[in-house]
Amino acid sequence: MTADPRVKSVGDIRTAHLFDMVVDLNPQLPIGSGPFGRRVFFGSAGGTFHGPRLHGDVLPGGGDWALFGPEGTMTLDVRLTLRTHDGALLHMTYTGRWVTPPALRDAMADPAHRYRIDPARYYFRTNPLFETGAEPYAWLNDIVCVGSGYLVTGGIAYKVSQVL
Repeated sequence: MTADPRVKSVGDIRTAHLFDMVVDLNPQLPIGSGPFGRRVFFGSAGGTFHGPRLHGDVLPGGGDWALFGPEGTMTLDVRLTLRTHDGALLHMTYTGRWVTPPALRDAMADPAHRYRIDPARYYFRTNPLFETGAEPYAWLNDIVCVGSGYLVTGGIAYKVSQVL
């Protein structure tokens, strides 16, 4: 079979570091099992983000309406509000997948040790988008990002990159 002649080279996808973010979490709220899997709410208790072009705080009140499938994959549905160091508010949303190999599931279930597991041993990727009315950060309205997540003491962290 030959390739479709309409396919063009558009270059490789490149990224640039946008920021690192730590989200402190409240105790989880188990919503329960439903028709699509087991739903759990992980509420944001605050946090911080730092990068070369912006930095500030993660505000309490957002969170992740996570869905766990029968095979253990977690589908993320996150909404957060960020406040930059100069007072601008940013609405951040992302979905994603967190896949924990079966051999790691018992260790990941242990709250005292799960944050010590090397994040390279599991797949945790996100696709952040932003919305703001703050003029100095309006450029965020027009970009797509990718992120890699990992566990930290008391919460979750992400390395977020802008897709160029």
